[in-house]
Amino acid sequence: MREPRNTQAIRKKLRPECEKCFGLCCVALPFSDSEDFAFNKQAGKPCPNLRSDFHCRIHSGLREKGFKGCTAFECFGAGQKVSQVTFHGVDWRVRAEVASKMFTVFPKMIMLHELLWYLQMALSCIAPRSIHSELSQALNEIEQLTQLSADSIIDLDLQSQHEKLNDLFLRTSELVWQETQRHDVPGRGKRKNYRGADLIGKKLNDADLVGANFRGAYLIAADLSETDLTAADFIGADLRDTNLRGADLTGSIFLTQAQLNSAKGSASTKLPSMFNRPSHWQ
Repeated sequence: MREPRNTQAIRKKLRPECEKCFGLCCVALPFSDSEDFAFNKQAGKPCPNLRSDFHCRIHSGLREKGFKGCTAFECFGAGQKVSQVTFHGVDWRVRAEVASKMFTVFPKMIMLHELLWYLQMALSCIAPRSIHSELSQALNEIEQLTQLSADSIIDLDLQSQHEKLNDLFLRTSELVWQETQRHDVPGRGKRKNYRGADLIGKKLNDADLVGANFRGAYLIAADLSETDLTAADFIGADLRDTNLRGADLTGSIFLTQAQLNSAKGSASTKLPSMFNRPSHWQ
């Protein structure tokens, strides 16, 4: 079954194009002094490392200088959407009112674009063909929301949007799992449910993880190396420093580039074609 053309077009829009953004991730969002960031920064305050041309002055050495969180961050293309579509190319430095609205819209646009990412990923799977029409309709509806005015986006109830789509994502996950049951895929036993589980530092590379439900799980520094993660559901999972070296993620679902960026992998880690291999993986 061929992937829908509109899915490919949406995916392209969800790739960050920093040259079309006004450095929003370096200004609008806060961060705290931690393992991921070298100092505290308030929301709406430009990072001291942000240059006047919106480039980062330490971009090539972010991880070495204590900004691992910056290398993991992914806006799903929300930066260029807010900068060039919502605000029609008007720089936030023009006046305070523009800055305030832009910084409020940006995190909401990230959430909308993340939903688009999950929807296009669900549509790219062959298994949930029975709900493709529902997924396509939902994708079109969310895309229309991203085109609203700044004030309308600020007023959106994104919690209700998440709740509305959660059933579709759950059904997609189950259909993908059922598909593995119909083929000669290892791990045909009962599907493991780690939803919301505390798996921090856990050694899981000797477990059968085909179809595992990792929705919202804390996998920080967990060991998933050399595992087959076919049909594994990673929506909302925390993969910071998760060991994915040699793991096969080609058949997993609801992954994001940010999750991969925050994990540890290697040249032998197998990824779906829609993802880039993080530059720090060795």
